[in-house]
Amino acid sequence: MSILILVRHGQSIYNSENRFTGSLDVDLTEFGKQEAKIAGLKLIDFKFDFAYTSTLKRAQESLQIILLEMHQTKIKVIENEALNERNYGNLQGLNKDETINKFGAKQVAIWRRSYAICPPEGESLEDTFNRTIPFYKLEIEPKLKLNTTILIVAHGNSLRALVMHLENISKEEIPNLNIPTGVPKKYIFDENLNVLENKYL
Repeated sequence: MSILILVRHGQSIYNSENRFTGSLDVDLTEFGKQEAKIAGLKLIDFKFDFAYTSTLKRAQESLQIILLEMHQTKIKVIENEALNERNYGNLQGLNKDETINKFGAKQVAIWRRSYAICPPEGESLEDTFNRTIPFYKLEIEPKLKLNTTILIVAHGNSLRALVMHLENISKEEIPNLNIPTGVPKKYIFDENLNVLENKYL
């Protein structure tokens, strides 16, 4: 059996300010660092073979805090932009409530949660899926077939794309999926990478 753990980075400064973050590179809040620390404590009994993260510092710092709590700072860490948060285009940096007041709640919900519709000048979840999943299949699946235990610390939408793939969630159902910050999700696979178990820890 192989194990995959997914963790969304801890709360960022823009999360706390209710802003669209996307591809902007912002820091964790103190609360976000604490979330990552708690995630590390929850994972203390796991022995990871590899860890993956994005090229954005909020995910990288969350991963380092998790590994520090687990006393596993020597494992190989792979950073790749395929795991980056989706680009929210012209919405990046804007307050979400102010954006709703300007464009309407329905339109903002479509930009944020739908599968195929992009925010202005940004990426859709489909675009994110089309860079995240090929990387997962090429880089991570072959390692999972070797009965490894792998940690991915990334972002709300790159992880939504991964969960969509792993759990066969439809385009119609995916708007309902939210990934909480700092809560590890465990997948156990058989030798053919069929999911035997998935649950939050």
